[in-house]
Parts: sequence; C-alpha cells; structure tokens
Amino acid sequence: MSAGWIVVAAVGVATVLFKAAGPVFLGRRELPPRVVGLVEVLAPAMLAALVVTQLVGGDRELVLDGPRLLGVAVAGLALWLRASLIVVLVVAGAAAGLARLLV
Repeated sequence: MSAGWIVVAAVGVATVLFKAAGPVFLGRRELPPRVVGLVEVLAPAMLAALVVTQLVGGDRELVLDGPRLLGVAVAGLALWLRASLIVVLVVAGAAAGLARLLV
C-alpha cells in the first residue's frame, strides 16, 4: 500500500472516531447552549476558510489568478440567483475551465 493510501485510510479512521466521540461521550445529555451556538457556526466558518485558502493561497504567498476569481464570482452570482448547489458547482467550474482554456 502506498503512503498516499495509508494517509487516506488514517484520515478515514480518524474521521469515524471523531464523529463517534460525541454520542459515546455525551450519551443522551444535551449540549450547553453556548456549545450548540459554537457548533452551528463552526462548519460554515471552516468551509469559508477552506474556500479562501484554496482561492488565494499559494506557497506562502497570495495568488490571484483570473480563472479562480472568475469561477468564484460566477458561483457567487449563481448563489445570489438562488441556483441549486449542483448548478452552482457546474457553472463555476465551467467558467473557470473556460477562462483557463482561453488564457
């Protein structure tokens, strides 16, 4: 097994254990309201951080290339128009791909 697959398997196992930890340790107890509030905003904040990192993050430098920015702008427009997630992904990917093809 290659090193890449070992990492994938380890991350998969860690994910399952992490997801199982909540029900195992909490049982039927409720989370405190402050923790519930934190959990509710944690996923969108992490997703936004990942998007920004992938959008402009380079090797310790800021990378602003046109196709990436165009794809995100098109995705933002599609979301503003209330398109479904699959439509947003396809349209943004197509815009970025077309921009890379033309540049």
